[in-house]
Amino acid sequence: MMTERFERHRQPWRPDEIQKLHQLAKKGMALKAIAKALTRSEESIKTRAKEDGLAIAKLR
Repeated sequence: MMTERFERHRQPWRPDEIQKLHQLAKKGMALKAIAKALTRSEESIKTRAKEDGLAIAKLR
């Protein structure tokens, strides 16, 4: 079983990361792709997106 470890556990969001999250979400990128691009967990991305009122594409 492969589990990806994120070293930046519970790090505060930097303004540039928030900006990138908004850009990627607007492009309709999938949650997993955004998480990888920002090197953050999917849970972290979901939480931040909800706080900012962003819709994250759910690809099945």
